[in-house]
Amino acid sequence: MQPYFIAEVSSNHNRDLDRCLAFIETAAGCGCDAVKFQLFRLDELFAPEVFAAMPQVTGRRAWELPEDYLPVLAQSCRRHGVAFSATPFSLQAVHALQPHVDFYKIASYELLWDALLHACAGTGKPVVLSTGMAALQEVAHAADVLRTAGCRDMTLLHCTSGYPAPPEQCNLAAVETLRRQFGCAAGWSDHTVHAGVIHRAVHRWGAQVVEFHLDLDGDGAEYASGHCWLPHQIAPVISQIRQAFSADGNGVKEPAPCEEQERNWRADPQDGLRPLRAVRAGLEAEHA
Repeated sequence: MQPYFIAEVSSNHNRDLDRCLAFIETAAGCGCDAVKFQLFRLDELFAPEVFAAMPQVTGRRAWELPEDYLPVLAQSCRRHGVAFSATPFSLQAVHALQPHVDFYKIASYELLWDALLHACAGTGKPVVLSTGMAALQEVAHAADVLRTAGCRDMTLLHCTSGYPAPPEQCNLAAVETLRRQFGCAAGWSDHTVHAGVIHRAVHRWGAQVVEFHLDLDGDGAEYASGHCWLPHQIAPVISQIRQAFSADGNGVKEPAPCEEQERNWRADPQDGLRPLRAVRAGLEAEHA
C-alpha cells in the first residue's frame, strides 16, 4: 500500500491566510494526502519560568495560527482533495479543532500528557501520534491511554526530534518495532530533509505514513532551523515513491502490454533465430 504523505506547515505560515492557502495548494500539487497545521497559544504552551529565563521565546507569539483561519483552511483542503489536520497544544485547541479536522496529530513533546491524549481520542476521530524522544514503555502508556479513551484508528510515527535530525541517528528500524509491538499503522516523521532517509523508511521499513515539514520559499519562521523541505525538494521524492509502488503489479507472471510487440522478436524454437518464423514470413511477403 502506498504511504500517506502529510505536509506539516508548522509555523511557516507567518500568520498570513493567503500564505496558508498557498501551502495547501502547493502540498496538493506535490502529491500529499494531507496538510497539517498547529494550534497553540504561547501562554498555554510554556510554563511561566520559561518566559522569565528565556524572554526571547515571547517572539514565538508571531507563530500562532489565528483560530478563525480554521474553517477557511478546512474548506480549502477539501477543495484541493487533501485531508485537513492540526496539532492541538491545549485542551481548548482540541475542542476548537473538532469541527474542522479529519484527524488529530499529537506532537512528540505532548506524548506524556494523558489529558490531551484522552481528549483527542474522545472525539472519535483518528489520531496520529509522534513518538520522538520516547522510550518504548512511554509509547506503550500513550497508546494505552488513546485506546482506553476510545481511539479506534491510531497511527504511531517514529521520529527523531533533532532539528535537523542526523540520518545516522534516525533508527528507522523502530518503525517496524512500533507496528509489531502495538498492532497499528506506523510511519516516519521526518526532520532530516534527506531523500534517502524517506526512501529507506518506506521501502525497507514499511512506513505507512510519512510526515515532513514544508516551507514554500525559505521565508517561513522555522526554515532556518534546517528541518523543512522546499517544494522542489519533496515533490520528486513523493513522485518517485508513487512510481515505485505502481511497479508492484498484481504478481501474475504474464506479458506486459509494452512487451507484446517484442514477443514476436524472440528466437524461434525450431532454429534459434530471431524473429519467430511467422514474423519472418510476413517480412518476406512485404519485400516480395
